[in-house]
Amino acid sequence: MSYSIAFTLHLIGAVIWVGGMFFAHMVLRPSAVEELEPPQRLPLWVAVFGRFFFWVWISVATILVTGYWMIFDVFGGLLGLKAHYIQAMHTIGLIMTAIYTYIYFVPYQKLKAAVANKEYPVGGALMNKIRQLVTTNLVLGLITIIIASGGKYVNF
Repeated sequence: MSYSIAFTLHLIGAVIWVGGMFFAHMVLRPSAVEELEPPQRLPLWVAVFGRFFFWVWISVATILVTGYWMIFDVFGGLLGLKAHYIQAMHTIGLIMTAIYTYIYFVPYQKLKAAVANKEYPVGGALMNKIRQLVTTNLVLGLITIIIASGGKYVNF
């Protein structure tokens, strides 16, 4: 795989993941709160997450494969990695991946069950937990974009 292909796929994965979180948090969530009652919002979120998480899994896999390919093939491996901005992106990316994996396997699975059982107060609490975790990942993703776009130009 050439560096330009790996880099392009890496960026596309990041745009899908971080852009999707931004849209969900800043556009879809406030619109759903404004227009729908909680018993209507929760099934919507289960459906939205079901579709979005499919793309996030593809994005995460793409980001990890291309990121490690670039680290080992282009930058000489983790031990030889001198660029602090790449080290920072790597660390933040792993934290984001861990948060996302937790969201998917714990609160999202419980949310699906709560909605299926029409346990809306439980579902609401789970949505709040997911919202907080997505907010954390969104902030980390935006920080990573800042580092990616300016890191090599700053003595970082």
